[in-house]
Amino acid sequence: MSDMTVLDVPTFEDVVAAHERIKPHIHLTPVLTSSYLNALTGAELYFKCENFQKAGAFKVRGASNAVFGLSEEKAKKGVATHSSGNHALSLSYAAGRRGIPVTVVMPRTAPEAKKQAVRGYGGEIVECEPSTSSREATFKEVVAETGAEFVHPYNDPRVIAGQATCSLELTGQVDGLDAVIAPIGGGGMVSGTCLTLSTIAPDIEIYAAEPKNADDAYRSFKAGHIIADDAPQTIADGLKVPLKELTWHFVSRHVTDILTATEDQIIDAMKLTWQRMKIVMEPSCAVPLATILKNREVFAGKRVGVIITGGNVDLDTLPWMRA
Repeated sequence: MSDMTVLDVPTFEDVVAAHERIKPHIHLTPVLTSSYLNALTGAELYFKCENFQKAGAFKVRGASNAVFGLSEEKAKKGVATHSSGNHALSLSYAAGRRGIPVTVVMPRTAPEAKKQAVRGYGGEIVECEPSTSSREATFKEVVAETGAEFVHPYNDPRVIAGQATCSLELTGQVDGLDAVIAPIGGGGMVSGTCLTLSTIAPDIEIYAAEPKNADDAYRSFKAGHIIADDAPQTIADGLKVPLKELTWHFVSRHVTDILTATEDQIIDAMKLTWQRMKIVMEPSCAVPLATILKNREVFAGKRVGVIITGGNVDLDTLPWMRA
């Protein structure tokens, strides 16, 4: 998509259409609970487990919606994107299902597990330096060369409509939620959550959770305009990218608050979930629980949907194994 001067904002009708379109290509992921974590937080937590999703992440929803919504003509030239991991492998998965080529620009520092998954799904990787500016410059060259359709990781109405199907399912699986919390980087999942809930359940509060080391969304939210960091350092590798116009549209209008957690708090929450719930999740997905534990008073006594966004972890470099 080109830069949007007039924002192409997806509607709830787009979400319903997306859900129909992508159903054959995704899992209806389960919602898990933990009496231990409920007791620890004083809230009733309902974990929507997108770590069990196809390609191991929620991003397969938006990627599949974009890929399967393409005309035959556009699909022939394939798709391309830039991503540190989960969108890359999700787009590769969806393109593979449709049988079209896919090229992905990835930071050379991206987790090896994610690079292997992209290649496993048939994606071609072009590496760049680990900064937003290098990523975008390298990507321009790729599109000029291939003519492929750009599917932005989050600043794309097709992608946001796809991500919105996650909270659509969640509201059908759990009654009477008071709040939903999801991690925020570029804001695709949070925007989709805003799109769905503001339409069908406007009383549900929407929280975003962010690493303190990459808190540009938090600072943007407080300032009232987008503040972008180029290359923040955090263990939550999926949350390093800044908000863009389309995601800011949703975040600025519908999010109740953005909460942050330190690196140690994120690692502790990730370890706690692995130990208590026996599920593999990546550091980015532990940020919501870390912020709930840090802000118990905000969530105490509430029924809270927690979106676990992915489970693509490099098992050789788990954060608590560091010397």
